[in-house]
Amino acid sequence: MKRFGVLAVAGLMALAPAACGSGADAGGGSSDAKIAFLMPDIASTRYELFDAPLFTAKMKELCGGCTVLYQNAAADPAKQQQQANSMLAQGVKAIVIDPVDSAAAASIVQAAQGQGVPVIAYDRPIPAKKADYYISFDNEKIGRMIAQSLVDDLKATKATGGILQVNGSPTDAAAGLIKKGIHSAVDPSGYKLLAEFDTPGWAPPKAQEWVGGQITRFPNQIAGVVAANDGTGGAAIAAFKAAGTKTVPPVTGNDAELAALQRVVSGDQYNTISKPIKIVADAAATVAHEFAQGNKPAGKTTLFDTPSELFTPTVVTRENIAEILKQPGFAVKIADVCTAEYKAACTELGLS
Repeated sequence: MKRFGVLAVAGLMALAPAACGSGADAGGGSSDAKIAFLMPDIASTRYELFDAPLFTAKMKELCGGCTVLYQNAAADPAKQQQQANSMLAQGVKAIVIDPVDSAAAASIVQAAQGQGVPVIAYDRPIPAKKADYYISFDNEKIGRMIAQSLVDDLKATKATGGILQVNGSPTDAAAGLIKKGIHSAVDPSGYKLLAEFDTPGWAPPKAQEWVGGQITRFPNQIAGVVAANDGTGGAAIAAFKAAGTKTVPPVTGNDAELAALQRVVSGDQYNTISKPIKIVADAAATVAHEFAQGNKPAGKTTLFDTPSELFTPTVVTRENIAEILKQPGFAVKIADVCTAEYKAACTELGLS
């Protein structure tokens, strides 16, 4: 399952089509192939600010004459279907897709493979129709990690009460894996699961509305909130602040977006997950390039009967955020996090 960067959304939309070097034309061979890069939404800032430019940069490195055709579906599965059809009509040699709706994307896989075009599922799997490859961070492990981190903190602080669980979109198979991972940590924790919610389209306003209702339903009983990403985590925190509760309980997140990192620094958000997007973007570009050359890359593992490569992320809390932000190449800069509002908290954590 969202971050900060200098590229504006409008500027990145100009990447469709975006040439990975001059002289790319019809895409008839591997040296001038067209590669489709289809992302799901703009609610998560990561796709426009990181995934698209990083994937494009890696493709340029691998294949100077290749062209990346980038489109964002803005959370509309029908629009993503239309975009995929357009890519096929333009003669792409591979489609890299992060599906809006994992079930609906099966028809995209079928249409592409029917034309001999391989499909790489990116970030979110497509269980109903076997893609040619799947690249992601280990989403089930992400859910387990954020939830276990929260449970460990609740036990260390001897917190009482129960847990709210804010899941991702019910149409996103990756959200289902995160949900499964969360349950694997929460269910045996000894803390009661008060209620859980599948957030339509990962929409923060929907998550905030639901959490607000649970605050009324379970007054003074919510010990913590496991939220599946930074957007829903930020929404949960906003709900507690809007309700005027005395304190905001620890809330999880996932994606290490700028706003989430600032909330971790300030203590508003308990944790998030660092998933260096360059890792998956580079891997996806490498696999797409292999397919465009007519090769069939082998997976490191298998998920949903699909050759896969799954990377392990890192939980970020106030305890290790300085170490994470100081890692070479980390996408978010300390200066971006430690603005005037967060300067004192950053100094406290050794961030300067």
